[in-house]
Order: sequence, then C-alpha cells, then structure tokens
Amino acid sequence: MADPDSPVAAQSGGIDCLHADDDLLVLAKPSGLLCVPGRGPDKQDCLSRRAQQQWPEALVVHRLDQATSGLVLMARNPEAQRRMGRAFELRQVHKRYEAIVAGHMAAPTHGDWAEINLPIAADWERRPMRVIDPVLGKPSLTRWRALAHDESANTTRIELEPVTGRTHQLRVHLAAVGHAILGDALYADAVTHAQHSRLLLHAAWLAFEHPATGQRIEISLPAPF
Repeated sequence: MADPDSPVAAQSGGIDCLHADDDLLVLAKPSGLLCVPGRGPDKQDCLSRRAQQQWPEALVVHRLDQATSGLVLMARNPEAQRRMGRAFELRQVHKRYEAIVAGHMAAPTHGDWAEINLPIAADWERRPMRVIDPVLGKPSLTRWRALAHDESANTTRIELEPVTGRTHQLRVHLAAVGHAILGDALYADAVTHAQHSRLLLHAAWLAFEHPATGQRIEISLPAPF
C-alpha cells in the first residue's frame, strides 16, 4: 500500500492521483469536469472514465459538483466501494472545503467555528436546484470559519466542514446567509456570479480510516485560487 504521506505523482488524462493502493484512489478533480458521465455525447468525458483509463477497475464512491474542484475518493474493488460508501453514510469520512464568498463573513468569535443549520429541500420546479424549506427540508448542518478577509474586494476566504451531505449544501447555505460563493451560477446574484469565471469552491482535505487496514489517512490539496 502506498504511503498516504507521500502522494503518488501520477496522471491519467489530465487527472492527478494523490494516493493509490490496492483498495483506494484519491484523485484531484478540476473544476468543470463531471464525476460521472452525464446525458448526451458532450457529457461523456468525466473523472471516473479518465480514472478507468489507468485503473480499469476504479469504482465511484462519492461525487463533487461539476463546478467544484478538489479531492475525490474512488475504490478499486467492490468490497472497498461498499465499505467506503457505508463510511460516508455514517459520517466517518471527514471533508473540508475552501471557498471565497461575497462580503465580510465573520464568526461571533474570530477564528472559531460557527454553524449554519438550515433545512434543505429539492426545488422541484427548478431542478437540480435546492432551497431552504423549514417544512419539507431535511436537517442540514455546515460548520465554517473565516480564514482571511479581502477588504478591497469585499470578500472572505472561509473553511467549510459539511456535517450532513445534502446536494449543493454548501452553496445553498452560504447563499441563504447572504454570502454566496463567487462564480456560483446557480445560487449567487448576477454580480457575485460574474466576479469569477469558475465556482470558487474546493474540496481541500479528506480524512478516513482505510477499509482494509484501519489506518487513518489524511490527504490535503491546496485550493487553486
């Protein structure tokens, strides 16, 4: 098994591999690339197919939004896929993201973690969008803390930890509290959307227990923005 503290310098179809062993892969997904094939011939290029060019047995465990960059875990056999899928369900896989958001976002105590606790539901008339809905929404919790403020641009770099894993959770929560992510085509206003050519959201850190050995693995990938 590869040493998780010594990322594998491998590429396949433009994809960086930060960890590879007999059971798992941890890959770096660029913004704009799907995790799995979409509908139509123009949506067949994706992370899973690029990974399978080098590791034909690679199996999807979880996904990131197309617009989000960062760390994605894949399995190399069905048992590892089953175990890691279960670990995600039980919230035993820990993820942190970085984002740049509109406005000066500050926690009650500087540097401390704060929470956004708002229920999220599907917006059936505007699928695949989600909406805050206190009646039909599922409990959704995001922890966050401010890392830096850019007063001239009126933006804040934040670290995010989704406790639950709802679709578009981070994007919906941040927009709901008035600090949409720069470049967000779905939930930001026109001005915030236009502030960057991509969504400034990045899956920067992943930690979990290896399904075969029980070894704790932590992998980080700095945000490209």
